Amino acid sequence: MNLVPFGSVCSLQNGRAFKPEEWSASGTPIVRIQNLNDETKPFNYCDFEVEKRFHVDSGDLLFSWSGTPGTSFGAFFWNRGKGFLNQHIFRVDIDERYIDKNYLRYAINSKLDLIIDQAHGGVGLKHITKGKLEAVEIPLPSLPEQKRIAAILDRADAIRRKRQQAIQLAEDFLRAVFLDMFGDLVTNPKGFPVGTVRDLVDTANYGSSEKASETEGEFPMLRMGNITYSGAIDFSGLKYVDLSKKDQPKYLVEKGDLLFNRTNSKELVGKTAVYDRDDVAAIAGYLIRVRMNEKGNSYYVSGYLNSTHGKSTLQNMCKSIVGMANINAQEMQNIQILLPPIEIQNKYAAIFQATKQRLRSQSQSEGNLADLFAALSQKAFRGEL
Repeated sequence: MNLVPFGSVCSLQNGRAFKPEEWSASGTPIVRIQNLNDETKPFNYCDFEVEKRFHVDSGDLLFSWSGTPGTSFGAFFWNRGKGFLNQHIFRVDIDERYIDKNYLRYAINSKLDLIIDQAHGGVGLKHITKGKLEAVEIPLPSLPEQKRIAAILDRADAIRRKRQQAIQLAEDFLRAVFLDMFGDLVTNPKGFPVGTVRDLVDTANYGSSEKASETEGEFPMLRMGNITYSGAIDFSGLKYVDLSKKDQPKYLVEKGDLLFNRTNSKELVGKTAVYDRDDVAAIAGYLIRVRMNEKGNSYYVSGYLNSTHGKSTLQNMCKSIVGMANINAQEMQNIQILLPPIEIQNKYAAIFQATKQRLRSQSQSEGNLADLFAALSQKAFRGEL
């Protein structure tokens, strides 16, 4: 199968650098990176006309050249009507007499590992230049073959997405349970005492600064990327570390510990999850290990920090930060929180754990489907389908 530079089959139009003072409460939506893969994220709007080259509409293929690998970095179809393209996103324009747009999306996304290797940026956020992206080589079969490959991958992707939807429904259920049991911090309909996270904490310790290895070490080391934005622990991409007997009590986590990501981009700082495995692991320095006292349950605190109000609180704590943001252990413990009786917290934890247990088989299956889809894509672009 012939390989051609990505830039030889399309043209890339970057978005407009909208200034905050140009945002409005209504008008035409400004399509930002966060809007590409999450329809719950709000729009900023523009109430004046901009140059036509910055217009997008349903069916346009967009490439986020600045974002988080695995979530907001890569090619997406836009299907939410007319919008204005914000900076850090390319609109991918093609001649559809020769190129199938859907095939092109799959083809360039199959090269994301290569693209990320060539990207620059800090931990979490990556950026690829236009020139480097245009130079990435993709396979280009005939147009009928492009359409055939895209149709096969569409069917495989549809199965994967249905499984993801089932997992999302369970996450929505847990958020609803949390609100039903505890209410909202602002209105506090249950009349619980108001305090701070500190009232529920016994200890809060930073992780280790020891350099981890990809292949050698006694303990797996959890890093900021191993905590997801939704409040789970992702055990992929682990590194390993050796710890002295003296350091093990300080840096090893046990089942039930709360993990808090203290340093990351402004959008991701404050990611929180409960460690729910029997085997121990170490934590890196960008994480805080929190152990509760007799008044607190880590699942309850995690539930709050992952709630809409909790996420908003974390965002507001670092809204003036440019680049990497930090919320230290003292600031984290100063966050206001309701203080319900431990019995109610424990009841929520039991519901959470039972739901997650049922989800594990779904998640495993979803992971298998993702692996199968990736393998199928690689075969497709090697000409083996």
